[in-house]
Amino acid sequence: MAAPKIAVIFYSTYGTNYQIAQAAADAAKEAGAEVRLLRVRETAPEEVVNGQDAWKEAAEKMAHLPIVTPEDMVWADGYFISAPTRFGQSASQLRAFIDTLGGVWSEGKLAGKAITATTSAQNPHGGQEATTLGLYTTAMHWGAIIVPPGYTDDVIYASGGNPYGYSAKAGEFDDAGKASVTHQAKLLVDVAKKLIA
Repeated sequence: MAAPKIAVIFYSTYGTNYQIAQAAADAAKEAGAEVRLLRVRETAPEEVVNGQDAWKEAAEKMAHLPIVTPEDMVWADGYFISAPTRFGQSASQLRAFIDTLGGVWSEGKLAGKAITATTSAQNPHGGQEATTLGLYTTAMHWGAIIVPPGYTDDVIYASGGNPYGYSAKAGEFDDAGKASVTHQAKLLVDVAKKLIA
């Protein structure tokens, strides 16, 4: 059976979603997938990023990673997406990338692919579920196959009990969170394998 191709796509301001993406990429590789770990292009002005030490430091740590393109979306059989919550929606940097996908979407090149999503926010009720569901609404427009973790493993309860996709409190990606992300990524790989079989 061919190894599914998984694009782990993230945007991270201070590093939490980068950590989530790294854990997801490791888990997907362990599950037998070919993986691309890809960051979303920064759209905030350079002077704004450089004006906050924590933001600048995180950007420097991620600078070596390739920036996701529409071609990566075509390449992949499945998508693991992680981005912070901003006012109940995913960060504008991720939305800006999604807005570039009209060409490949109109050709049906995003349809029938597996997708799962995770997020973070400053507090437990900061819009995480709305953010994840918003990404799934976009996936429905593509014709993608949504792969939520549901309550399919006890690690979901240990990490906060979000059946839509793991959500972290910003800056607090702990071992329970890593276990939940690992489970979610492996579930994505399993579904992607079935889709390409």
